[in-house]
Order: sequence, then C-alpha cells, then structure tokens
Amino acid sequence: MERQIASILKVLTLAERLKFELRHSYTSSGRQESVAEHTWRMSLMAVLIEPLLKQNVDTARLLKMIILHDLVEAEAKDISALDVLRNPEIKIQKVENEKKAIENLRLLLKETNGQEIYDLFYEFENKETYEAKVANALDKLEVQLQHNHADFSTWEEIEYDMCYMMDKHVVFDESLFELKKQIEDDAEHKMKRGGVDTDLVRQRIAQ
Repeated sequence: MERQIASILKVLTLAERLKFELRHSYTSSGRQESVAEHTWRMSLMAVLIEPLLKQNVDTARLLKMIILHDLVEAEAKDISALDVLRNPEIKIQKVENEKKAIENLRLLLKETNGQEIYDLFYEFENKETYEAKVANALDKLEVQLQHNHADFSTWEEIEYDMCYMMDKHVVFDESLFELKKQIEDDAEHKMKRGGVDTDLVRQRIAQ
C-alpha cells in the first residue's frame, strides 16, 4: 500500500504541470488557458450532454477517458492542431512523445491501474467505441467553444476555416451535432462582427 500510494503521488505531482502547460486558446479574460482547464470543461460538457446522447454511455469510463487523454502532455507537452496543420511532420514527433509518456505512466502505476489508464488512452485515440467518439467530439467542440469566448484578435486566419470542420466528429449523434451547430453559429457571428466574409470561408473549404 505504501509503495502504491507513493506512485500515485508521483503521478499527481506530474499532473500538476498541466495547470501551467499552456494551450493555443485564450480565455475571455485575455490569458492563455491551461491544459487542465480544457480537460475540466470537457468533463463538465460530458456530464451535461450525457442525458441527451442517443445511446447509453458508461459515464465513469467516458469521464476517465476525458480526464486521462491529455495527462500525457504533462511530459510530452501540448502541440496545437494549428502547428500540425502547418507542419504535418510534427505529428510524428507528437505521437512518439505521447507514446513514451503513456508507457511511463503504465510503468509508474503498474501496481494499481496503469494498464487501465494505458488502455483508455488508446481507446480515446482509436475512436472506435461510442464513449471514445463522444470524448473526441467534446475535445474538438470545447476547443471551438473556447475560441468563441476569446477576443477575436487572438484568432488566426486558419481558425476561420476550422470553425466549419467539426461535422465529421459529431455526425454519429444528433445531440452532439446540435451542440456543434450552435457553437459553429456563434463562431460565424463572431467572425462576421470581426469583418470576415464567412461565405468566402465556406467556399474555400468546399473547394
């Protein structure tokens, strides 16, 4: 028991880094958000949307997946989707860094639930189960929701396009699709207020 608790405390110490590991997104107060804040609101989104999902979900498993999915970034660091879009080769290094990080977590917690954490991480990554699809959808939607809250001056032009690229992540569930639609509508209104021709953005994506 003493050894297992010590291992848990080591992981909690590692996880504390997520409170100051910053993401690309900004808050409405004008500062960059942390990974921990992103994960927290994803968890809240899951709790709030769960009664409306078309299938019953294992809520405990869904929340575990959400809470754990970015834990690897305490060691591997956060790499934004924008960086990957600009340079796809970065994704190779990202995957390798996260692989090492999740292996380290499995080893560190081998006497408790290290294997479960490892399995949940890859369940999220593979997007095959219903819970994993929900978790991945909420991951993408929370990002856009946070962009909507941020000052428009923090947006990059490539993010105009990304507002309209969420359908594939939510098409499997009508409640998630409606959540996406309202978040997308808010993003569109924000862009229009910022002087962006959203019709041209839509045309560019359709090409």
